[in-house]
Amino acid sequence: MSLHGRQRPKRERFGDVLAVALKTLRYVEEETAVETGDVMVFVGPRSVLTVSHGTIDPCTEAARRLDTDPDMLSHGPWAVLHAVLDVAVDAYSEAARRVRATLNRLEDEVFSTSRVDHTERIYSLKREVGEFRDAVQPLVPVVQGLLSGGPGEKDHQSKIAPYIRDVADHLHRTDIEVRTLDELLDSVLGAQQARVGTWQNDDMRCISAWAAIFAIPTMVAGVYGMNFEHMPELGWTYGYPLAVGLMALAAGALYRAFRRNGWL
Repeated sequence: MSLHGRQRPKRERFGDVLAVALKTLRYVEEETAVETGDVMVFVGPRSVLTVSHGTIDPCTEAARRLDTDPDMLSHGPWAVLHAVLDVAVDAYSEAARRVRATLNRLEDEVFSTSRVDHTERIYSLKREVGEFRDAVQPLVPVVQGLLSGGPGEKDHQSKIAPYIRDVADHLHRTDIEVRTLDELLDSVLGAQQARVGTWQNDDMRCISAWAAIFAIPTMVAGVYGMNFEHMPELGWTYGYPLAVGLMALAAGALYRAFRRNGWL
């Protein structure tokens, strides 16, 4: 368990040692990416061991917080577990805030007047939110389990419970926020697809309108281009200007009608 990363958040007991695995993450706005890591915390009666995988290590910040809070250190190894959980959950909250800001900007761009297809960006962000959700949601029952306690945990649970409960509350709010972000991305994706469909319809109407406009002069020119000997107005001096004028007049009338109906 400790030698290999990519562990799903979980809580297991090995004799008198409690093992807690959790995901660490941060959001990189420049790359629109969620970077994840793994931390395992092994809590014994008088010792604690942490094992980190990845570039994100909450243990340094957890140690700093414990150094500034001697009262928390009185709880022994469980204080370290709380500190690591607290740092990780704070990082979740900050990442959710940054993802929300990115989503708000993306939403503004989707509903702007520019005709830019953001589908790929939305899918990319949705994939990152899915990775975010996989880190947060499984940890919720793990933290709740620390509150309920188990064999060998009751004595510590009563002392550390208020602090763990605070972490659980923050984690619960972040879990709700991540679920909301996922739902909003579905809505934004649907809106983007609807706009793309609208653009395609507008393009087809525009093409159809121009095709109808050019159909009239094409038809008249085609009829008079058949070179039959006996055709109306062939010998008339004003026949050619009249035909061209009628084609221009009909095309102009159609253009005006299509413009009035919003097709052009």
